[in-house]
Amino acid sequence: MLDERARIGEQRRDLAADLGEALDGEVRFDAYTRHLYATDASMYAIEPLGVAYPRHADDVAAAVSVAARHGVPVLPRGAGTSHCGQTVGAAVVLDFSRHLHGLEVDAETATARVQPGAVQDELNRAAARHGLWFAPDTSTSNRATLGGMIGNNSCGSRSARYGMTIDHVRDLDVVLADASTARFGPVTAEQVASRARGSSLEARLYRELPALVERHRQAIADHMPPFWRRAGGYRLDRLAQDGPFDLARFVVGSEGTLVTVTGATVELVPIPEAVVQLVGHFSSTQLAIAATADAMDAGAAGIELVDRFILDLARRSLEHAHLVRFLDGDPEALLVVEFYGDTPAEAEAAARALEATWRANGHGYAVLRAATSEQQGQVRALRKAGLGLLMASGVGRERSLAFVEDTAVDPRHLAEYTEQFAAILEAHGLRAGFYGHASAGCLHVRPFMDLTRPGEVDKLRTVAREVAELVTSFGGVNSSEHGDGLVRSEFNRELFGDELYGAMREVKGLFDPDQRMNPGKKVDAPPMTDHLREPALPVARPLPTAFDFGGGTGMFDAANRCMRIGACRKPATSGGTMCPSYMATRDEEHSTRGRANALVLALGSPDPRAALADDRLHEVLDLCLECKACQRECPLSVDMATMKSEALHARHAEHGIPVRSRVFAGIRRLNRLGSATAPLSNLPGRSRPVRRMLEQVVGIDQRRPLPRFERETLPRWFAGRARPTTPRTRGRVVLLADSFTSFTEPGIGRAAVELLERAGHQVRLESRGCCGRAAMSKGVLDQARAEVAALVERLAPDARRGIPIVGVEPSCLLTLKDDGPRLLGVDDPDVRAVAEQARLVEDLVVAAIDDGALELDADAEVAHRRILFHGHCHQKASVGTSASVALLQRIPGAQVVEVDAGCCGMAGSFGFETEHYDLSLEIGGMRLFPAVEAEPADTLVAATGVSCRQQIGHGTGRRGEHPLTLVRAALR
Repeated sequence: MLDERARIGEQRRDLAADLGEALDGEVRFDAYTRHLYATDASMYAIEPLGVAYPRHADDVAAAVSVAARHGVPVLPRGAGTSHCGQTVGAAVVLDFSRHLHGLEVDAETATARVQPGAVQDELNRAAARHGLWFAPDTSTSNRATLGGMIGNNSCGSRSARYGMTIDHVRDLDVVLADASTARFGPVTAEQVASRARGSSLEARLYRELPALVERHRQAIADHMPPFWRRAGGYRLDRLAQDGPFDLARFVVGSEGTLVTVTGATVELVPIPEAVVQLVGHFSSTQLAIAATADAMDAGAAGIELVDRFILDLARRSLEHAHLVRFLDGDPEALLVVEFYGDTPAEAEAAARALEATWRANGHGYAVLRAATSEQQGQVRALRKAGLGLLMASGVGRERSLAFVEDTAVDPRHLAEYTEQFAAILEAHGLRAGFYGHASAGCLHVRPFMDLTRPGEVDKLRTVAREVAELVTSFGGVNSSEHGDGLVRSEFNRELFGDELYGAMREVKGLFDPDQRMNPGKKVDAPPMTDHLREPALPVARPLPTAFDFGGGTGMFDAANRCMRIGACRKPATSGGTMCPSYMATRDEEHSTRGRANALVLALGSPDPRAALADDRLHEVLDLCLECKACQRECPLSVDMATMKSEALHARHAEHGIPVRSRVFAGIRRLNRLGSATAPLSNLPGRSRPVRRMLEQVVGIDQRRPLPRFERETLPRWFAGRARPTTPRTRGRVVLLADSFTSFTEPGIGRAAVELLERAGHQVRLESRGCCGRAAMSKGVLDQARAEVAALVERLAPDARRGIPIVGVEPSCLLTLKDDGPRLLGVDDPDVRAVAEQARLVEDLVVAAIDDGALELDADAEVAHRRILFHGHCHQKASVGTSASVALLQRIPGAQVVEVDAGCCGMAGSFGFETEHYDLSLEIGGMRLFPAVEAEPADTLVAATGVSCRQQIGHGTGRRGEHPLTLVRAALR
C-alpha cells in the first residue's frame, strides 16, 4: 500500500510539474485544492488529480496535450454549480472561472463573444446597455458561467418563449481530445466535404458523423424523446434535421465529454419593452397547475410554480421573509406569469385578459399584478430563492437531493404527472417541495433524504428509476435543463433504447477515442449510487470548541452545512456582500464554499485539532474578512467568520499567538493609552521611520493612516458634561462606549448621548471594558470570553429590568446578540437577557423623532442634501440597515441613497495588515469607492462602521459621517 501511494504521488508530481511548465496559468495539486474540487453542487464527490487555471486558450490546449501524454482525463469546470455531478471526476480539472471570463458585446449583430468563465449576469449587464440580453435565464445567473451553460444546455423560466442555450449558440472555439483546436458552427454540405479531407481528428468528425447519423436516422426519429426541452444524451436529432450541419449546437449539452470549449459567439435578443407579472394565489398545487393552460393560451412568456413548502421556508428566512409580504392570505401555491409587450398597454392588456379568463374558469382566489421593475424583481427573487431555501431546511443530516428534480413533460399533462410523481414520493415516505417552470412542464423536486441511514441509498435508486419510468410514460424527458452527469447517465440506455444509445457511444468514440474527455458522463457511466459524498464522509471525532456550534459533531456539522451551490461565488457586479475576497480574486479557495470544504477536510481528519493548525488550511482561511455576509446571504447560513476565529484559536494553541494578533486583540488598552498620551501619541503616525518599524516588527502597513487619538475621551466628556435639563420621560438606557467611540471618535458618542437625553432618556454610559470582538477576530478566544463575560455581568442587571442596551458601532454592539452568547452559552439567562435588549441607537432615535420628542431643523446645514449611505457588514448580516436608513430619512429634505457596495474591504484590522493592504483597497475599489467618487462634492457620505469610514477616507479622500452625527447636526 505504501509503495502504491508513493507511485501515485510521484506520478502526480510529474504531472503537476509538466503542467506547470506548459501553462502560463497556475497549477495546484495539493491535498486541500484536490478536496475543494472533489465536489460541486451535486451529491457526489470524486477527488481530482489536480487543478489548473488556464489564462488563455493556448493554456487549455497545452493542458489537454500534457494530460494525454500522461494518459489522464481532463474536466472543464466553471462555477461548479452542476446539480448532477458533471464537474467532478478523477481528472485534471480546468477551472475557467478564474481567468477566462472576458466578454464583448456586438450590438450591431446582436451577439456577444464570451470566454467560458464569463458569468451570465455579467453578460446580461453588458448587453443591457444596448437593449439586449442572453435569454436562457438560470436561477443561478449571478454565478453560472457561459461555459457551464453550454456544457449543460441550460435554460430557465422563459424557455417556453426563448428556448435553451443550444438555441442561442452561433459558433464555438474548441479544443479536441488530441489537443488540436477547431471552430464549430453551421456549415454547408460543400463545406462538410471540404473539412472532411485529411487525417486530423476534426476531419474525421466531418467525415464520419454524417454517415453515423444516416445509419441511425430511424432510431433517432423513433427514440429521441418527443418533448422539446431536452438536456440528456447527445443531440443527434440536431444533426439529423434539415439545414446546415452544425457541430457547435451538437456539442452543446455534451458536458465536456466531447470537446473543451474555449470561446463562444452567442446570440442576444431584445429586452422586452414592457413586462407585467401576475401572481395567482391558489388553495392547492394541483389547482395552480390546472390554471397553467389558460396562461399558456394567453401567450405568457413565462409561468413559474412555487408551492407552500417554499413559501413557508421563505417566511422563516431572515434574508427572504420580505419577499412573501406581498402575498394575499395564505396560499398553498403561486403561479407567477409574465407577459411581454412592445408597449406597457400591450402587456397590461394581455395580463388583464388572463385575469378575466381565470375568474371565468374559477382559477385561484386572488391575483396580484406586478408592473414595476422593483415589484417584479421581488417576485423573481422569491422564485430564484427556492433552491437555497430547500437546501437550508433539512433536519440533522438530511439533504434536499437533486436526483429527480429535472424531469419535464408537455404542460398539458403536468397536473396528472405531478399527482403521480407525488404519489411515488409518498409511497416511499419522502417529503419535498415542488417548484419550477410550469410553462415548460419542468418541475424541480428535491426529496429530503439522509444517505447515511441504512437503506436510504437503495431507496434513492428505486425512486430515481420509478420517476424515470413515469416521465417516459408521459413522453417527457428525464433531463430537461440540468443535464445527465453522474446521476442520470446510468439510465440513458433505457431511456433512448439500445440502438440510439449505441449511436451515442459511437459519437463518444469518434470525438474521444481514448476516453480522456470527462469520462463516465452521458455514456458508459457508473451506477448513480457510486461516489456519493455523504456516505463516504469520515465520522468526525469529538472536538471541544470555544464557540457553541450546536449539537452533533459541532464545528464539523457547521462546516458541512455548505451544500456547495456556489452562492458565494458572485462577481462584484452582481451585488450583495458575500464573498468580498472571492469577488476580488475569483479563486475557489477564497469563497465561503472553498473555506467550508477545507474545514470539512481538516475536521474530518484523525486529529482535527492538529489539522486546524495546518499552514495550508490557514492560507485558505486567511482572506476571510469575517464580514459575516455568509451568515445572512448564504442560503445555508454558513458562518465562516466564527469558524475562522475557532480555527485561529486552535492554531494559536499549537504555535502561540503572534505579536500582531495580541496588539489588535488588545485594541481597547491600546486606544486608552493613546488617548491618555495624546496629542504625543499621534505623532508616530506621521513619522516614516516609526511607520517602517511598525511594518517590519508588527506588520501594520505604513501606507495605511492610523486612527487619531482624542485627549477628551467619551467617558471623560460624559463625566464632566453639564447635566441635561430635559425631562426624563422615556426611561433609562445603557450606552455601550466601545473602544473606538470612546477614544478615537468620541464625537459620535457625544451625539448619541445628546440625542438620547434630549429625547428624554436617562443615559448610563458603560465604559469599563471591551465587548471581545477584537479578540474574537484574531482567534484570541480565552481573552474574548473573559471580556464579554465581564461586560455581560455588568449589563445583566439592567437587561433583566428591560432597559435597552444601545451602541453606535455595529460590530461591538451586535457581538452581544451573536458571537457573545455562543462563547458564553446561549442558555445562560443573563446572556439571553443582554442579547434581547441589545440594539443600535438608531432604533430609539427614530422612535423619538416620530413621536415628536426630537425635532429636526429644516434650515440645518445637513437638511435638503443628498446622503450616500454605506451599511456595516455585521449590521447587514445581523439586523439589517433599515433603522439607519430610516434615521437619515428623518432629516428634513434628505435624499438618502443606500449604496449596494458590499464590504468596504477594511474589516477591522484586515486593512491595516501589510499582506492584506492591497486586497483591502481592491475590494473597496470594486464598488464602494466608485460609488462615492461619482457623487457631487456636496453629497454627504454616511457609514455606520468605524472601519468603513476609515476606508472611505483613505480610498476616496471623502469624509464619512456616522448617521447620528448628521442627525445631531440637524437637531432643532
